[in-house]
Amino acid sequence: MATSDVINERVGELDPSRRVLLGPGPSDVSDRVLRAMAMPTIGHLDPEYLVIMNETCDLLRAVFQTENELTLAVSGTGSAGMEACVCNLIEPGDEMIVCINGVFGGRMQDVAERCGAVVHTMEVPWGEIFEPSAIADMLAKHPKTKAVGFVNAETSTGAYQPIPEISKVVHDAGALVLVDAVTSLAGMDLRIDEWGVDACYSGTQKCLSCPPGLAPVTFSPAAAKVIDERRSKVQSWYLDMTMVRRYWGDERFYHHTAPINMTYALREALRIVVEEGLADRVARHALNHRALRAGLEAMGLRYIPESSLTTLNAISIPDAVEDAVVRGRLLKEFGIEIGGGLGPFKGKAWRIGLMGTASTERNVILVLSALSSVLGSIGAKVDTDAALPAAMGVFGAG
Repeated sequence: MATSDVINERVGELDPSRRVLLGPGPSDVSDRVLRAMAMPTIGHLDPEYLVIMNETCDLLRAVFQTENELTLAVSGTGSAGMEACVCNLIEPGDEMIVCINGVFGGRMQDVAERCGAVVHTMEVPWGEIFEPSAIADMLAKHPKTKAVGFVNAETSTGAYQPIPEISKVVHDAGALVLVDAVTSLAGMDLRIDEWGVDACYSGTQKCLSCPPGLAPVTFSPAAAKVIDERRSKVQSWYLDMTMVRRYWGDERFYHHTAPINMTYALREALRIVVEEGLADRVARHALNHRALRAGLEAMGLRYIPESSLTTLNAISIPDAVEDAVVRGRLLKEFGIEIGGGLGPFKGKAWRIGLMGTASTERNVILVLSALSSVLGSIGAKVDTDAALPAAMGVFGAG
């Protein structure tokens, strides 16, 4: 039998299962976004595509709540957005403070070190957040700091780090503010200009409810000036904003072949956000989070971070309950995906996402019912009858 025939027998027609994605990402994608992604592919320098790029930038500015000219979608996932922000602002020998309270703060440190930065780290236990006064003290110890990087929405722990107070102390010290908003953009309040954020990145696959593949980024005029005045080339050719922005800007200088259909998808996802309205969208995520939290806590489960995201809920796994068994049964029996813990939380935490299209009353009731069923069947020491009434009480109160 010919090789191609063997492959055709083994590799059938693509037919992925329909899941309810309630993990740390990706989130569910609406049919509108999937239809947009299936539109005809055109050239990356086609006049029609250039208009689509402009529209996408305008929509990104609206969702980031910024007037920053240098706002675009990097070709790559959220980690590419992190690298784009760090490697464009940091040159070898620059000092940078990185705040670490989970996986992604640690990743930012690694990226900065690869760029040749002298990195001063601040660490608190996973799930906790940073006090502005502690960052001010760190800045006083390192007055040559060029940028302070921290995670607004730590996906590995569900911890929410407020921005405005930190932004003030960083600017008072003459440094730039660099923020990871991968799990907060379009799901929680995020005001780039009002809060004085100089560089921010996110990902398409979280609260934007778009497939993974693009990383929205935005740079303030102060950050753009730093890029313009670099003494050395940006470490990454692919992520060099001095070239990428010439492609996304009026010049349309060829840099790389953009992922055209992913841009279609992002544009449609952003349209959905703007149609709903940022305030209403943030309120929806907050309400569904409160209902889920009420149900989980009524069941007897404990949240790990005191300052929890509304988009991602990290809870401790009850004693004597096997993480993989429960998540496996949720997936097999109910088609629900939730996430396990990372790092020191591995095997000790579940991460339940309510992001974008997936943040609905229906999904709150679904995951509480399914989790109650599975935990009850294995004899876990939880009150499986209390979850739904607690959640419905929140929904009833609005």
